[in-house]
Amino acid sequence: MKKTLSALYLTTALVCGAAAPALAQQKGDMTLGLGLHWIEPDSSASTTTAGPVKVDGNARPTLTFEYFLADNVGLEVLASWPFEHDINLVGTGKIGETKHLPPTVSLQYHFTNKSKITPFVGAGLNYTYFFDDTSPLGALSLDESWGLALHAGADFAINEKSSLRLDVRYIDIETDVRLGGAPIGKVKIDPWVIGAAYVMKF
Repeated sequence: MKKTLSALYLTTALVCGAAAPALAQQKGDMTLGLGLHWIEPDSSASTTTAGPVKVDGNARPTLTFEYFLADNVGLEVLASWPFEHDINLVGTGKIGETKHLPPTVSLQYHFTNKSKITPFVGAGLNYTYFFDDTSPLGALSLDESWGLALHAGADFAINEKSSLRLDVRYIDIETDVRLGGAPIGKVKIDPWVIGAAYVMKF
């Protein structure tokens, strides 16, 4: 996982470093992205009263809409099909399941360059809503979460109106957990979200 992220960061950095002035997204432009993303929780720091907890990864279809407030500067909204996760107690195994929706709003800057590759970076706010929490050990409940979200990637132009996007996000997701009605601690999911999308400009 770390090697994959390092390679993606290196690729993005090289593309950004090669950026040169050229035509870019203009104020008033809009894009719609249809994609598939894998969410990989980094729950290594999560410890409950029952012990350390790890949340499994999951892939789901995603949808993005971006409106350009100014040349090169866009406001993006991310939505997705609900992600599903197994919750595991380290050393014991699966102790529950949950689903969540992670809508995210980001302000993004798209670099201008003379090639067909347009890198971008962004930052914003994430809201995560957990539901359908289940556990054989009792009633399971995960609280909603608010946190910072970071975004980086690149668009590879197919034609004037469409492109292939490769991107990565880091989202700060931290939730208080209750089991059988009693608080058992806080779980830091803090996932990396990696994927691809087909982006249409209109």
